[in-house]
Amino acid sequence: MYKRKPFFIVFEGVESCGKSFKSKKLFKQLKKKKIPTILTREPGGTKSSELIRNLILKDYFTKNSNEKFDKYTDTLLYLAARNEHIINKIKPALLKKKIVICDRFTDSTLAYQVYGKKVDINFINNIHKKILSGVKPNIVFILKVSKRISRNRLKKRKTKNRYDNFAQSFYTKAQRSFIKLAKNRKNYFVLNSSENNNNLEKKIFHIVKNYLNIK
Repeated sequence: MYKRKPFFIVFEGVESCGKSFKSKKLFKQLKKKKIPTILTREPGGTKSSELIRNLILKDYFTKNSNEKFDKYTDTLLYLAARNEHIINKIKPALLKKKIVICDRFTDSTLAYQVYGKKVDINFINNIHKKILSGVKPNIVFILKVSKRISRNRLKKRKTKNRYDNFAQSFYTKAQRSFIKLAKNRKNYFVLNSSENNNNLEKKIFHIVKNYLNIK
């Protein structure tokens, strides 16, 4: 039988892997069971973090401009948004023994900024020591996707941000990084998002049910 407790679930993966859709589906399944659950995202999740999200994801510089965000400026914006998110949403929800489902968290910073953009990992780790305050996921779902399906899904997107326009090689490298981060970690589950939606949703819910002892 389910006993109420704080529990943190994170969905990770590259653009168009389906993590946002699957996190919403899991949220609905848990709400249907009347389990106190919140759904949130990074960057974003709070008013202040959403303001920073807009700054990060909108391409304020024209294609012809020589001025772009430096990779460390970019990283600091992500970490600033995360700090606000943890303080104002994630931690309060966990203290109330709610389940928190988050679309992206720290592994995205490692996959994109460290492995993708070559930001010094110590720079990120030192800031994380200050802002995470012991908050870490109980389960991480990493959704992998084929290049073909990824390309097709991105083409169909009506609204895009600057992270949707990277070269396919960047996403390939990021996906490898996510899989590498999951290696030898028992609470990480690498799942193929290219498979049938219903099967994948059943797998995710089955894993969560076992962890939480939901009937």
